[in-house]
Amino acid sequence: MDMGLINKTALVTGSTKGIGKAIAIELAKEGVNVLINGRNNEEVERTVNELKSAFPATSPQNAAADIVDIGQREALFEQYPNIDILVNNMGIYEIMQYEDVDDAVWEKYFRTNVLAANGLCKFYLPKMLKNNDGRMIFIASEEAVMPSGQMPQYCMTKSMLLSLAKSLSKLTRGTEVTVNTIMPGPTLSENVHQIIDGMYNDENLTFSEKEKKFMATMLPQSEIQRFIRPVEIGRLAAFLCSPYASAFKGSPIRMDGGMVPTIF
Repeated sequence: MDMGLINKTALVTGSTKGIGKAIAIELAKEGVNVLINGRNNEEVERTVNELKSAFPATSPQNAAADIVDIGQREALFEQYPNIDILVNNMGIYEIMQYEDVDDAVWEKYFRTNVLAANGLCKFYLPKMLKNNDGRMIFIASEEAVMPSGQMPQYCMTKSMLLSLAKSLSKLTRGTEVTVNTIMPGPTLSENVHQIIDGMYNDENLTFSEKEKKFMATMLPQSEIQRFIRPVEIGRLAAFLCSPYASAFKGSPIRMDGGMVPTIF
């Protein structure tokens, strides 16, 4: 399906691996010129070259920057003042007990997972509104609405993103600009793959068998009983960036594999 995105420009934060890279790839498949972002310039350049090789009709660019740092963020704005799509994917997470989360940790998560994304929105949203065209997507989590209790500092920030997206969406009233949030469930990132592999190192199991065992014992509430693949989230993001998704406004879109119960 042609998503009508050829020659659009997208900034995808944290796009050298995991969900961010999957989104960048799916956008590039649709002819989007993707600005690859990450703190490590070598990883960013490697990803840019991968996209150039796989999608030669597009022009991926190096947008290496620590977007938590205001100075680096402003330098990024100077380099790329105009974009059509902003995907706020970059974020940090860690399993922590509530009693171990001190004020410094709360502030770190707030600055990294919320303020960095807000800084990008504050710069790019007025331009999108002026052009009467644009897409903003936040990558949140099912933990935003159903905290497990294992990452309170992370859950707090993901809930904030839902609120921020809705507030920004109110500013787009009557325009063709949209702001939405994707809420993935447990996803098979590179880090998660390593963790699951290592958990059953002493057992003669394929990764698929390890995955099924983990889901059955640790996440029995999942209805798909497997981890969501980053490419699945990438495809959803590409659709939300397209003209076909213009009626999605301020929507929290769940792709959680049935993790979150629905109350009618």
